[in-house]
Amino acid sequence: MALDFNGPCTLLQVFDMSTSIRFYRDVLGFEVHSQSRPGDCFDWAWLKRKDAELMLNTAYEENSRPAAPDRARVAAHEDTCLYFGCQDLDGTYQHFRTHGLEVNPPKVAWYGMKQLYVSDPDGYGLCFQCPATQQSL
Repeated sequence: MALDFNGPCTLLQVFDMSTSIRFYRDVLGFEVHSQSRPGDCFDWAWLKRKDAELMLNTAYEENSRPAAPDRARVAAHEDTCLYFGCQDLDGTYQHFRTHGLEVNPPKVAWYGMKQLYVSDPDGYGLCFQCPATQQSL
């Protein structure tokens, strides 16, 4: 029997769900497809945007969350980067700037991809990219 599956759907541990939801929903345009409980206060969410899927889960239970993120934990997030196909990198750059994100303009990598990097509120990397031949250099 041949395997038949979709995927993958990445799960990210986040410090503050409301901050992360505002970023992924309001800035990136994801929709909350499902969440652990109704309302604005929840610990898990499944997000969708076109064919992209992402799950967010709080790193701490609400009653045991520290006042500030653990710096070592956030620093370890730098090892994670999600890559998204994106045809209008210049427009995406302007969108991010409009939303107050500190982001460098897109650059062409040595292997031919034009890329725009941004970090989410928890320090996870996000790269929006397309082949450089599809964009004006």
